Amino acid sequence: MNKYKKLFEPVKIGKCEIKNRFALAPMGPLGLADSEGGFNQRGIDYYTERAKGGTGLIITGVTFVDNEVEEHGMPNCPCPTHNPVQFVRTAREMTERIHAYNAKVFLQMSGGFGRVTIPTNLGEFPPVAPSPIQHRWLDKTCREITIDEIKSIVKKFGDGAYTAKRAGFDGVQIHAVHEGYLIDQFAISLFNHRTDEYGGSLENRLRFAREIVEEIKNRCGEDFPVALRYSPKSFIKDLRDGALPGEEFVEKGRDLEEGIEAAKLLVSYGYDSLDTDVGSYDSWWWSHPPMYQEKGLYRPYAKLMKDTVDVTIICAGRMDDPDMALEAIENGTCDMISLGRPLLADPDYVNKLRSNNSKSIRPCISCQEGCMGRIQHYSMLNCAVNPQACKEKDNALLPILKKKKVLIIGGGVAGCEAARVLALRGHEPVVYEKSDRLGGNLIPGGAPEFKEDDIALANWYAHILEQLNVEVNLNSEVTKEQILNSAADSIIIATGSTPKVFSLGDDNKVFTAADVLAGKKDCGNTTVIIGGGLVGCETALDLAKKGKKVIIVEALNKILALNGPLCSANSEMLERLIPYNGIEVRTNSKVKSYKDGILEVETENRIDKIQCDSVILSVGYKEEDSLYKELEFEVPEIHLLGDARKVANIMYAIWDAYEVANHI
Repeated sequence: MNKYKKLFEPVKIGKCEIKNRFALAPMGPLGLADSEGGFNQRGIDYYTERAKGGTGLIITGVTFVDNEVEEHGMPNCPCPTHNPVQFVRTAREMTERIHAYNAKVFLQMSGGFGRVTIPTNLGEFPPVAPSPIQHRWLDKTCREITIDEIKSIVKKFGDGAYTAKRAGFDGVQIHAVHEGYLIDQFAISLFNHRTDEYGGSLENRLRFAREIVEEIKNRCGEDFPVALRYSPKSFIKDLRDGALPGEEFVEKGRDLEEGIEAAKLLVSYGYDSLDTDVGSYDSWWWSHPPMYQEKGLYRPYAKLMKDTVDVTIICAGRMDDPDMALEAIENGTCDMISLGRPLLADPDYVNKLRSNNSKSIRPCISCQEGCMGRIQHYSMLNCAVNPQACKEKDNALLPILKKKKVLIIGGGVAGCEAARVLALRGHEPVVYEKSDRLGGNLIPGGAPEFKEDDIALANWYAHILEQLNVEVNLNSEVTKEQILNSAADSIIIATGSTPKVFSLGDDNKVFTAADVLAGKKDCGNTTVIIGGGLVGCETALDLAKKGKKVIIVEALNKILALNGPLCSANSEMLERLIPYNGIEVRTNSKVKSYKDGILEVETENRIDKIQCDSVILSVGYKEEDSLYKELEFEVPEIHLLGDARKVANIMYAIWDAYEVANHI
């Protein structure tokens, strides 16, 4: 018997019945639109694949209804009002394919970004807002939007929803009285200083949101569902300054008292569902939670909404643990579980859970390198651990002409991904790993409690390769001669990287971060970490949480200056967690020597002496490509992958391995 059966009971949003309790959370559909604001083939395939994977409700990423008040630089995202004929033509194909899998689909529609428009998406267009307030990212003051412009946007919501209904969408979701987007900026007094009918009282500040749902219901009928993305709490300490979990602060955004009152009003206006989260662009790590946030962090706020209003409550936010999801449905925390990044990582999540195959679900690692980071910097949505996400047809597995035996030297993430892809295509991969387990740098990297999903990814690869009957040889270091005598058709060298080290004098107490994280070395009670990059900061955070006194010494003028996380939610939260956890940081500083428990550190005009039990080196990694160089001119078909080719991150190790293994 499947213990998760309750997650597969139907649920309604308004009068729309959904076959199970799972929704695809809306994520920015960058790269999924055509030049006329319709869905391109990538978008159609991407959403259809999640429906095929068993998800009951597909909620698209944001689409803009307005391109005049706030120009978005078409074709940035789909837009139902730009060219309605093209939108219906492309979206209808998508909704028909989604419906074939007995799934429902809602179009998420936005009133605009206002002061939080990401600069790469803004172009040269001036940002707007309810009032002349500071932009989130740029040192600019936003232009105050006029009443005529508000009325224009409201009408376009009606136009867009009507077009969506024609295109076969089962409902719409409004984006949003959440995260500090334009409609939310109207709702929050910190941003809304207006004295007209759209400012002042809570009812006035919610007037924009009210007029939107009334317009849609008027145009599409009372039975056409209108959901709302909603944040009952903002976690704003000040402009561009968010609160950390557990931190005491005065809420300057929407507090829970107003969040409860606003929810009651919004439901009374006609919204059929609240898709609940918390946070804002000023506290982005709440809205887009990195691995440093606990799993299921929105559950208390979803429960509060469930106890406050009588509509369908959807809860997202690192809800990928099926036991947690089941408990949330059983105890009345929410009515639906919304999965965003987990469905990027594995579109078949829901079907795997339904068929008692949860061990095969590829885990999301909350790195945000492939999703939010790439949206923020490159205007495209992808996934670090799933190279096929948003590229379903372009990165489809290729048929093979002739079965090949492929030796893979190295069982880190690149070697494992290559073996997986080769086996799925019908080749015969053979993996040799010199350590006693698969995973490579995932193992020390995943040692901190907040990096548990790195270990889950290593375990997933081990499980999948076993399922695919891939020969894996552990504790096996391979020589050039063995490879040349193997009669293999192709060779992949994925021997990874090694930590950079240097002598400080008393090296008996100088360790690498990898050895400390893996528990091979005891750093004592007081330690200094040399290097304030991602590994150094995460090591410091892990040790501080274990009660150690930690100092970071960084040669540059700030931590995370090199190789920091791509997504601001990850980098900004980690940067704030360092001082919050009592970790001292010394920048523009270089270590000189370590002797008799004293570390000498040179700053601009002096030398400091720091007493410590150990020194931890976290100054980067160097490629381990010596075996490749030995074989480079001896083997006709040879590939160098992962950190052995170029030290990077998990995403590029997986992506490069997929690309190469799919073309052997």
